[in-house]
Amino acid sequence: MAHLPTRYNQNMHSMAAASFPMVGSPLQMAADALDQLDREDPLDLPAAALGEEIAGLFTILNRTAAAISRRVGVFDRRRDCEASESLSTAAWLRREVRLAPNAASEQVRVARQLDRRPEVGRAFAAGEVGFGHAQVITRVLEEAPAEVAGEAEPALVEVAQRVDPHRLGMLTRHLRHAFAPEASLAEANRNHERRRLHLSESMDGLYYLDGVLDTEGGALLRTALDAVMGPPAGDDERTPAQRRADALTDLARRQLDGGELPMVGGQRPHLTLTADVATLAKLPGSRAADLDWGQPVPAETLRRIACDASVTCVLVSPEGDPLSVGRTKRTFTAAQRKALALRDKGCVLCGRPPAWTAGHHLRHWVDGGETSVANGALLCHRCHHRVHEGGFRLVRRPDGAWAAVRDSRPP
Repeated sequence: MAHLPTRYNQNMHSMAAASFPMVGSPLQMAADALDQLDREDPLDLPAAALGEEIAGLFTILNRTAAAISRRVGVFDRRRDCEASESLSTAAWLRREVRLAPNAASEQVRVARQLDRRPEVGRAFAAGEVGFGHAQVITRVLEEAPAEVAGEAEPALVEVAQRVDPHRLGMLTRHLRHAFAPEASLAEANRNHERRRLHLSESMDGLYYLDGVLDTEGGALLRTALDAVMGPPAGDDERTPAQRRADALTDLARRQLDGGELPMVGGQRPHLTLTADVATLAKLPGSRAADLDWGQPVPAETLRRIACDASVTCVLVSPEGDPLSVGRTKRTFTAAQRKALALRDKGCVLCGRPPAWTAGHHLRHWVDGGETSVANGALLCHRCHHRVHEGGFRLVRRPDGAWAAVRDSRPP
């Protein structure tokens, strides 16, 4: 049987000692109480009792976090970490209780500050505030002048008993600006320099967004997305993340449709789809359509985009060389769009304004349908996608109402 290294054995013994406290000790009694809770089935509790237990456990969690902080403070002051050959208390926490580096450093910082903040320590020990509140308060008071810190501490503790750490942090930023406006400006400038946006395409054609915005940029984007999304409809099954993604796409689409972006290569920026007529007709064996900046897209996506687009016919040789280029034509003209907007007042399925819609052919033009008001209807991007890629068909009922029904016709 293989033998573990001596140091590893020592670590295992220290971990075992932490996991199995001495009989009769407060830790043992706490462990026994947790064992009793584990034997209790929450499904057997009525809603009121379960809610009381959850709230009570959070109070105990806060008190436990405060007890840990007090002990970390003593451990740090006495340099007890040196007995186990650790360079610092944070290093000991990383090794012995497996805290992440940032979490270990923050645990030590808060523990050191609590020695100087009796009001915070009292509320923390009573379970009235949590570790997150203690982090926020000690961080701002650490930088404040002594007279400001002494006056602000009781007020901040009182607020912390009513709000979450995020809202408390907003208040402390106001306080920090009052006693250190230059530092607040410097922090804002540092945050501005951290702004970035990465847009990368994956092998399967998905785009990945990764970025950081400063306070102003984030607020602008959030305000715009909220305005585009609006409140979710009763039948909207999208997740909040999907709704935000659709809203960002709608913002980009509206900018392109508005024609106010700078010209690129002598023409307005736009998406270009290249496809064979066979793909438009969804003939068996036809190749996918090619989308600029992206990978091939299915025929049904091509048909949706081609519902309301500028179309240019290019005749090519068997070798793929262009022989002639026809005149570019709009599927729905500006006049037809105005007529559809007057009739439909927006998306015929969800009611979004006309500016956020595209014209949809009830019978696609490639299948012989007319590009006319009678054969058209306005659909927003989400509903248009649902009709085409979702396998639905837009119909108008005898009472004039529109509906999307499952398309049972052969492709």
